[in-house]
Amino acid sequence: MILNQRETTVAYRCPACGFGIISLVGVFSLSADMMKLKCPCGESELVITYTKDKKIRLSVPCIICQKPHNYMISSSLFFGGELFVLGCAYSSVDLCFIGNKDDVSEALNKSERELLELLRGAGIESLEALRLPEDTLPDAQIFDIVLFIVRELEAEGKISCNCKNGRYDVEISNDSVRVFCNNCNAEQRILTDSVSSANDFLHCESIVLS
Repeated sequence: MILNQRETTVAYRCPACGFGIISLVGVFSLSADMMKLKCPCGESELVITYTKDKKIRLSVPCIICQKPHNYMISSSLFFGGELFVLGCAYSSVDLCFIGNKDDVSEALNKSERELLELLRGAGIESLEALRLPEDTLPDAQIFDIVLFIVRELEAEGKISCNCKNGRYDVEISNDSVRVFCNNCNAEQRILTDSVSSANDFLHCESIVLS
């Protein structure tokens, strides 16, 4: 396996103890195809896998859901240097931060402040109390399919909108994924009410927001 000599910083927050784990990940550290970032408490780990088609798969623990979320991004995006954030598909909580060390550290600290505000606002004292019951969550496989395609199209520059210079984001509901531009608010909704509809989206070559 041959990779360019690059490195990036990855961080996540342990859903068990709340500790922020941050680590430098170099291309050679993925030479065995897999790397695990483990919390010192021993209750969580983030798994990074380098796939045969040269993409990066991440399994990220979530402070909201009962199970970790799975993401797939290109190696160029993973080692791109700019801050890239992976969030919980069913809440507004940011889970994983990728990029240069300073940006990742700042984003991790910001997420801690937001988490504390969330806990205080809900009148609860533990991360466990934030967890959603597993049977209330939509089919994670559907969202994994759609989010993977959206992120790949974004990385390849195949999402466009009216302002021609968009900053794109994703919002997830129970039956759809909304892809939208933060600049002009153009959007497109992708139905995710069945595995079949999500699989249909696999053949999408571009997204035009309106």
